[in-house]
Amino acid sequence: MAEVDDLVGEIEAVEEKLAAAKASITRRFVGQEQVVDLTLSALLCGGHALLIGLPGLGKTRLVETLSTVMGLNGNRVQFTPDLMPADILGSEVLETAADGTRSFRFLPGPIFCQLLMADEINRASPRTQSALLQAMQEKVVTVAGENRPLGQPFHVLATQNPLEQEGTYPLPEAQLDRFLVKIDVQYPDRDTERAILLATTGVAEEDAHAVFTAEELIAAQKLLRRMPVGESIVETILDLVRACRPEDPTAPERVRETVSWGPGPRAAQALMLTVRARAMLHGRLAPSPEDVVAMAQPVLSHRMGLNFAARARGDSLNALIAEIASGASGIEAAA
Repeated sequence: MAEVDDLVGEIEAVEEKLAAAKASITRRFVGQEQVVDLTLSALLCGGHALLIGLPGLGKTRLVETLSTVMGLNGNRVQFTPDLMPADILGSEVLETAADGTRSFRFLPGPIFCQLLMADEINRASPRTQSALLQAMQEKVVTVAGENRPLGQPFHVLATQNPLEQEGTYPLPEAQLDRFLVKIDVQYPDRDTERAILLATTGVAEEDAHAVFTAEELIAAQKLLRRMPVGESIVETILDLVRACRPEDPTAPERVRETVSWGPGPRAAQALMLTVRARAMLHGRLAPSPEDVVAMAQPVLSHRMGLNFAARARGDSLNALIAEIASGASGIEAAA
């Protein structure tokens, strides 16, 4: 019983700090509460997030603010078509000492940090994008045959322009699967846009302040994994993920007719973590079916794809996920 009380006390303490972190972030990133919640969820889970939206919606501002508020050492890389893998990972240079001897010295790239902002990631070539694959999964990079560990914790927050824009390359499925969540950043409503104008065009702007340290964030990530998840929530997650696979015998007929490829076990792992994070961000001690429904689209939409016929008909993947999530959880889902 004492162990349960300790766990409850620790969760409540982290929830208070998260509330303070959200308040600090939203003073600079106005009005996009869901975007802030999803990004914080990714950090709490120790994962990476992909923010998708048109230029000028504040994605870069959000990531910079998060770096300050969460107490992380951050670097920013602007992805361009001529960017090379060595520009991200680093490289070895040949140096000549005073006595004439020569040796190689490794110059670390910007990836050696705790929070890497990959700005407009889909403007770089697939070869350069692939430089992040090992780092995002294993938290190390291999250069010149040597494994080099990255910062602790290590997160990638990438921004992406819509694929319809000029000069973009689609991210390969293997890399998309490494992002814990995909976050759609939409245009703000009129009242929010008015608040943004007033907050950002004056003489002074709100400053973010550190709420967490890197060590406190790591402790929160470990605590998150101790949060209990009910058996019914586990079954709901399994039902949802397996229903999105066209090869699964339990998949609905509509999935088999419209989905080309479905989510793998990593999607179920991501849901298990993110529903806990959402519960923690909302001041609760355990996740609910509503958390599963809320996290279904951010976790699954980049891990499955519509087939050609469905795309030609103009079918919506988000609407399909909402329908399946509603059936798996037994509650109404938002499309």
